Amino acid sequence: MFLGIDHTAIGVSNTDASLAFYRDQLGMVVAGTSENYGDEQEHLNNVFGARLRITSLRAAHGPGIELLEYLAPRTGRKIPEDAHANDLAHWETLVDQNDVNASWSWLSQSQYRLISSGVERLGGRSGFLFADPDGHVLEAISPASTQVLNGKGR
Repeated sequence: MFLGIDHTAIGVSNTDASLAFYRDQLGMVVAGTSENYGDEQEHLNNVFGARLRITSLRAAHGPGIELLEYLAPRTGRKIPEDAHANDLAHWETLVDQNDVNASWSWLSQSQYRLISSGVERLGGRSGFLFADPDGHVLEAISPASTQVLNGKGR
């Protein structure tokens, strides 16, 4: 029986750089770490010789994020710079924010890549798109009751 979704797993090129983003900047907490390898891991990932550094992160509520750094093999490909939302390889992780405007202001001053041109109206919420150090797209969204916007609305 389906009980829910515990976490999303994303491949990262450097766990320490991803921790600087997800833990130090977004405020997630490390819930566990491991280094996995062997027959079971190879079959789970369908990658011969797989050896992974795995770091589980949690926020105050909701599913977690699991960072998968392939220590071996290191032949994975980066997300294409020209990837778009309608590409099959594209996906987004939603990140609830109490104040999307403050998050936008902070990210505008950081070295991280903004995808949206400003905070926009997304259905009954406000939000914007940005990327982590490896180019994974995140969508910062406000609680459903928040109507405050800066930038362009839609």
